[in-house]
Amino acid sequence: MEDMDNSTEITKYFSLEDWSHNPMNDTEWVNGGLVQKRAATLKHRRIQGNLYFYWRSYNDAHGLRGQVYIDVPCRTNQNGRSPDVAYLTPELLVKFGEPSVFPQSFPLVAEIVAPTDPAEEVITKSQEYLRSGGEEVWLVFPENHWVILMTVNQRLVFISGEVISTQAALKGFSIAVDELLS
Repeated sequence: MEDMDNSTEITKYFSLEDWSHNPMNDTEWVNGGLVQKRAATLKHRRIQGNLYFYWRSYNDAHGLRGQVYIDVPCRTNQNGRSPDVAYLTPELLVKFGEPSVFPQSFPLVAEIVAPTDPAEEVITKSQEYLRSGGEEVWLVFPENHWVILMTVNQRLVFISGEVISTQAALKGFSIAVDELLS
C-alpha cells in the first residue's frame, strides 16, 4: 500500500469480512472499502502514549483488571475501525477474550484529531462507536487544547486549564487537559 493506486486496487478485493479475519496495520474498513489511516505525527504518538499510560496506570492502581490498547481493530455496526486508544472492561474481556478484531466498539475510545481531519468524519466515527457498544468517546484536539467527551446522552467540552473526567467507562479517572497534552 505504498501509493494510492495500490490501496485503491486492494479495496476492490477486500471485504469487511476479509478485514475482520486479517486486519492490515494502519487500515480501517469504511463504507465498503479499505482505507489507509493517516500517518501519525510525533505529537499524535506522544498524546496517544500519554492516554495509554494514564488510563493503564489508573486501571492498574485501582485493580480494575481491564486492558488498554493502542491502534486496536474493532467492528462497529457497519465498519471496521482502529481507535487510537481503547479501554476494554474486565467483563467484556471475559465475554470475548482478545480476538484479532474485537466484535463491537470498545467501551472507552479516544481519537486524536489532526488539523486536516474533516469534522464530519470525526463526528460520524464518534457516533458510530457509540451506536456499536461504545459508552464514551474522547476526541482530542491537540492544536486547540480541547477534548470533547461524548456519551450516548451528553457532549462535554474540556479546554486548557480544565480537568476532564470519565463519565461512563473507567469510572473515576480524571486528568488535566494540559497534562494529557503535555
